[in-house]
Amino acid sequence: MVDETVRRTYDNRARAGQARRNRRRIVDAAHRLLLAQGYRATTMAGIAREAGVSVETVYKQFKTKAALIKETYDVALAGDDEPIPLADRPVYQALLADPDPAGKLCRYAAVTRGISERTGPLMGVLLAAARSGGDPELEAFAATTDRERLIGATIIVGHLASSGALRPGLDQDRARDIVWSLISADVYRLLVVDRGWSLTAYETWLGETLITTLTPSQPQN
Repeated sequence: MVDETVRRTYDNRARAGQARRNRRRIVDAAHRLLLAQGYRATTMAGIAREAGVSVETVYKQFKTKAALIKETYDVALAGDDEPIPLADRPVYQALLADPDPAGKLCRYAAVTRGISERTGPLMGVLLAAARSGGDPELEAFAATTDRERLIGATIIVGHLASSGALRPGLDQDRARDIVWSLISADVYRLLVVDRGWSLTAYETWLGETLITTLTPSQPQN
């Protein structure tokens, strides 16, 4: 009886591990195809072929193309498929723990750079398709990522305000909207892709702009 229980446990773990590996292969295949051929030409059948799995497996894992696109974005955002929210990850915890407002915002700019580097090309493809119209699910995806970015901007601004580090006279909602705009995929695309800025230049500019805009002015010597 004990042996049978151990065997079932092992089998369940093996199946779960295989399912997770398949899921990641599908996500990686979707990412490659989206960048290579665009949103509309990327089909569930094509993703299945690229991942080396059946179409049934793709649908079993994700149900819809919209769900697969969202997970592809989420994995790119985090940099892995671990089920750990960004706010709970060490790099973000270190950002929040930094007692220096300028240091905190420089860390935030570095985190944003990493996210933009990982998601920028993908978001370029998806936002272009969403803005061309005709796909309600993709438009919903774009709206969802906007809301998620707004949540992130709200957290960092609220953290500054609670520690007395927000510039006097700057309304929190206005500050949140400024951050939400500055960390958008569109700003990244305009500066890095269209204007050819290096990632380091983008990160430096973002950090300096956030510090100047959000925190109290430093007295002149």
